[in-house]
Amino acid sequence: MEDKNIVWHNQHITKQDRAKKLNQTPKLIWLTGLSGSGKSTIANALEVKLHQLNYHTMLLDGDNVRFGLNKDLGFSDSDRVENIRRISEVAKLFIESGTIVITAFISPFRSEREYAKSILEDGEFIEVFIDTPLEICQQRDPKGLYKKALNGEIKNFTGIDSPYEAPLNPNITIQTDSIEEAVEKIIECLID
Repeated sequence: MEDKNIVWHNQHITKQDRAKKLNQTPKLIWLTGLSGSGKSTIANALEVKLHQLNYHTMLLDGDNVRFGLNKDLGFSDSDRVENIRRISEVAKLFIESGTIVITAFISPFRSEREYAKSILEDGEFIEVFIDTPLEICQQRDPKGLYKKALNGEIKNFTGIDSPYEAPLNPNITIQTDSIEEAVEKIIECLID
């Protein structure tokens, strides 16, 4: 709902000014995939590598954000949509600061990932699909969530009783167990 009493206030320092000062081009690197696919592990390794290369970054991890900003949300479809909407808006603020943002979210619905892309300028959104088969994610099950979901202890669990809509045209698809290879592939795309 739009409030007619709210007016956008233009700022004197632009995103371009901030990016120039940081000597980088802001991007949103959006990692998506099933629980246990390796999103957080790859995101952390990517941030370390970018930090070593003197890039200014911010990592937004799905679980971590639910401890604060999104702690009021559950896992219903509508809550998942709101979770990604909020993250998209926070990521956009970091983009405005000139930062390279890395997100690690299941983000199961294409429409929500499209929303994240739509609020940014062309070329600022890089969708990275961590394409790990469900069977492998279930074998890994680092948090024991698949076991709980299969036992009926968790409802609306992506890949079990809630859908995951794989990206149709991601910028990058990762199908490797090598964290180093995944990071290098993402950095190559970022630099290009």
